[in-house]
Amino acid sequence: MTARTVVAVTGALVVTAYAALLAVDALVLDPLAAVPGKSLAQVYAGIDAIGMDSRQDVVGVLVTAGIGVALAVAVTVIALWKRMPAPVIAVCHLALLALGAVATFQSGFFLGMDVADAFGVAGGAHGPWAGLLYGTSLAALVAIPAVLVVTMVQTLRRARAAA
Repeated sequence: MTARTVVAVTGALVVTAYAALLAVDALVLDPLAAVPGKSLAQVYAGIDAIGMDSRQDVVGVLVTAGIGVALAVAVTVIALWKRMPAPVIAVCHLALLALGAVATFQSGFFLGMDVADAFGVAGGAHGPWAGLLYGTSLAALVAIPAVLVVTMVQTLRRARAAA
């Protein structure tokens, strides 16, 4: 297996794990943290009782997470098909992880706002998981120039050695 394949597949798996945590946090962990003492079924019933549609919230979060997974798979397929260098593939996947912060923020509005309205709690994240997602996005954003600098240094070394 080539380095390109390992980077492409690993990148897609990491983005998929990020999207899965985003969905689980937005749909399960954060609502439970926002309304302690209530079951998830009670939280969803409370949302529906005030005239909101919890199913629409679920769909919104799943579509948001699904877009990230679809983009990661597309990057992987295109990168392998076009034989992109491993650093380029890594930067593409890191960019998707960095953009995950936007998806995390967006997904918090779907169910989060309805939970806040239904139960009179503050909006925003109520557990540690959104912070983990934002931190991962920040780390990915920092890693992009690091990968580019390391690649540049390696390229310059190879060029000097060949001269």
